Amino acid sequence: MSTGKSTRAYRYGRAGLLAACAVMTCSLFCQAWADSNAQNLQKDLRLKIYLPREVTVKDSSLSLGQISIVRGSESLADRANKIALGRFSVPGQEIVIDRHMVLSRLACNGIPTSRVTLTGAEKITVKQIFQIVRADQLVSVASSFIKGRCPQNSGCQWNVTRTPKDFAVPGAAKSITFSPRLIRSTVKNQARVEIAVLSGVEKIAVREVTFTLKYSCRQAVAKVDVAAGATIGPDNVRIEEELSNYPEPAGWKPPFGLVAKRLLPANAVIRPQMVGPVRAPIIVKRNQSVLIRIESPGFLITAAGTALQDGKAGEHVKVRNADSRRIIIAKINADGSAEPVL
Repeated sequence: MSTGKSTRAYRYGRAGLLAACAVMTCSLFCQAWADSNAQNLQKDLRLKIYLPREVTVKDSSLSLGQISIVRGSESLADRANKIALGRFSVPGQEIVIDRHMVLSRLACNGIPTSRVTLTGAEKITVKQIFQIVRADQLVSVASSFIKGRCPQNSGCQWNVTRTPKDFAVPGAAKSITFSPRLIRSTVKNQARVEIAVLSGVEKIAVREVTFTLKYSCRQAVAKVDVAAGATIGPDNVRIEEELSNYPEPAGWKPPFGLVAKRLLPANAVIRPQMVGPVRAPIIVKRNQSVLIRIESPGFLITAAGTALQDGKAGEHVKVRNADSRRIIIAKINADGSAEPVL
């Protein structure tokens, strides 16, 4: 009887010991699990940020994710990556960002510095990718545009009088194009070309190139002193070409056959107002007796008359018939006779 009781007591004791061990093991496991969760939670609430010495970006606006490498929980890292750090005001600008600024921006966005570990450089130099549009590119575009608008064989030349400066455009060199157009100028011999600088379909800048136009023109120059009344010809006048601010007048021709209205000094450029046509001589003078002559095939009628006006060959003047005393209109012929105008 006592032996059976001892056996049962042993069994009960052993079961209790196993239960106690199980409870202790479970308690230790739960404590380890809780400690692990706590450590993981603390780890999820921390950020590790690496700062390089120099970074080159494409966009004008800067964020923490563009200039650094952020490690941490997905939600916290995503939140940190989007924190703004400023923007470039002009192409080619460099922005320096230090650790203090990074920690300050994180704190302003609800991420305390106690959760952040910074590694890498003390300061980051941030540069923007850009390309230079050169002045000579713009002048070339404007020159081609002007050339296409000048008539063929016009002798038109152009000199650049005002050019834009080189300027920087944000972004990589890819789709920069130019769209020129002619704009109104108050100066007659001036051409102004406005060039729109396009990135894709977006207009990013406008620049202007100004030209002074020159035209190849002919001019008559006196070889020697030409006296007033002298006839102009190749022996006393030469034809030269010059560049002028204005086109050659339509229908211009050498003044050969005209007469000088005044003395033309040697090497003087002969202007239109300096010469004129040769004047025909007066054949019949006023009160001079003339022969009135009417001639047709098969008959000839003549009569005496008196000219009442001076007349040149081909001019119409008044003539008084000596017999009838009637005044008629007659054309003066080259031989001095007067032909009635019927």
